[in-house]
Amino acid sequence: MELVAPLRIVLVGEPMIELSRRGAAWQLGYGGDTLNTALHLARGGHDVAYLTALGDDPFAAAMIDRWQGEGLDCSLVLHHPQRATGLYAISTDASGERSFAYWREHSAAREMFALPGADAAIEQAARADLLVFSLISLAILPGEGREALFALARAVRERGGQVAFDGNYRPRLWPGTHSAMAARDRAIALASIGLPTLEDDMLLSGEQDAAAVAAHWRQLGCGETVVKLGADGCLLPDGQILPPPQVLTPVDTSGAGDAFNAGYLGARMQGAVPDEAARAGHALAGWTVMRAGAIPDRDP
Repeated sequence: MELVAPLRIVLVGEPMIELSRRGAAWQLGYGGDTLNTALHLARGGHDVAYLTALGDDPFAAAMIDRWQGEGLDCSLVLHHPQRATGLYAISTDASGERSFAYWREHSAAREMFALPGADAAIEQAARADLLVFSLISLAILPGEGREALFALARAVRERGGQVAFDGNYRPRLWPGTHSAMAARDRAIALASIGLPTLEDDMLLSGEQDAAAVAAHWRQLGCGETVVKLGADGCLLPDGQILPPPQVLTPVDTSGAGDAFNAGYLGARMQGAVPDEAARAGHALAGWTVMRAGAIPDRDP
């Protein structure tokens, strides 16, 4: 019997050092939307690589060691000799809702496509069966880097691969809504799988409900769009709403959408239909929000 190679998944984005409050103390970790998704996928046994850049700081080597220990391929991680890795601090309230403070204006990841080795990394990433990036991935890049990411997505599609795009919108990363909407819509047009969040699209472009969000994404060419509805579940590509299997009282909602993405995409890569994949996404997101941190430690 002929052995079939596992499908290759490449994610692009900005990893950050995470300071999370634990009572009166702060705990050091790491996070970032596409990084969270990449690590969940790696834990699920998928062939996953992360394309990014880390800084010249004492945390970078430790981060690589941790990610490799999770099974993540770090061969596409570049290193900036002058910049540092981005940093954020996160606090949660009694209901598990989070608030953030960021120090990322000069992060190494912002120049990932301008570093030595970037061309070779892009060439490898273009061979992916699935490329995943987000609106945050685009937001942190300068103009030339943004165009490089669009070109990479186009190359993956031209080779017959899939492109998944998450419309994570963080207003502070953009000079205004016009530039954010323009970048989002260009990415949607290149994507085969869309993973918007209703709250983000309502904030960015004023859609009033999940059906309007899905219609906008489909109109731009993204045929398989799953709209994330938070605690209400998700809107499937066939127009049905799939609620989570149970009502939870979250400990920490950090990374819930990223975990859903990983569950959904991982299941789709293994041949599951969208409603089955969404159930896998709900399960992983539910596990995540009942534990502290964007990437909780694995259960024993």
